[in-house]
Amino acid sequence: MKRPTPIPSAAVVARDRDGSGDEVTALARGLTVLRSIAAANAPLSNRELAELTGIPKPTVSRITATLVSAGFLLRLPDSERFVLTSSVLELSNGFLRNFDIRARARPFLIELAERTALSVHLAVRDRFDMVVIDTIRPRSAVLVSRLEIGSRMSLTRTAVGRAYLVALEQPEREALLAGLQTAEGNEWGYIGGRLESAIEDTLERGFAIATGEWYDGLNAIALGFVGPSGERYAVNCGGAADQCPRDWLISHAAPALLECIGKIVLEVGGTPARRLDT
Repeated sequence: MKRPTPIPSAAVVARDRDGSGDEVTALARGLTVLRSIAAANAPLSNRELAELTGIPKPTVSRITATLVSAGFLLRLPDSERFVLTSSVLELSNGFLRNFDIRARARPFLIELAERTALSVHLAVRDRFDMVVIDTIRPRSAVLVSRLEIGSRMSLTRTAVGRAYLVALEQPEREALLAGLQTAEGNEWGYIGGRLESAIEDTLERGFAIATGEWYDGLNAIALGFVGPSGERYAVNCGGAADQCPRDWLISHAAPALLECIGKIVLEVGGTPARRLDT
């Protein structure tokens, strides 16, 4: 079984800083357990959850028992392992139902997918990942992305993550980069250097590009924008490297992506990512 990436320790050892008691810490730990199970590609046991999160096993056992009673986890029959239930799906569906921007942006995302014959994704950030909230597959494509709504993408190694970072104001971006540095630990020297270069390239080009950095043989471009209430989004457009080599993405897909974002922000009342209109 491929083990999921551990939740950053800051989330695990979160402590209440406003004096409201242990209940806040317990809630943070419960959410960490739910996120760990959601990120796993197979059911997890209390022991595995304790190893993954750093939460003591007796505490994990109490948390999973509470989540089972609340209907958010199911303990598999004749097993010590847990999976999420449909109650979690209800929460995510409630979130998506209130995402009017998806419906308003979708016609332009469809147009982009058909024009480029590439898969298109609308994404937002959740902690240190980008999460897909809408996905469009072109009718003409032979090979399409397997990313579904709810799929996660790297914030540091993908075009969509870099586009999101550039859409932030500098103080927000610096704060997020500091959190990423803590989460990545010893790997940051390599990751941070490449990310800094990618951000500079994105600012210069006006859109982000990543070729084979997240998955070998997968290329993409992306562009961020600011919603009407100041929230940030990013649109990703990509596919197999032999279908959309780097030069083709820059010369053909990028103009279509720029036009798509222009139409979206005009429709929703937002603004393009910074520097696109300078």
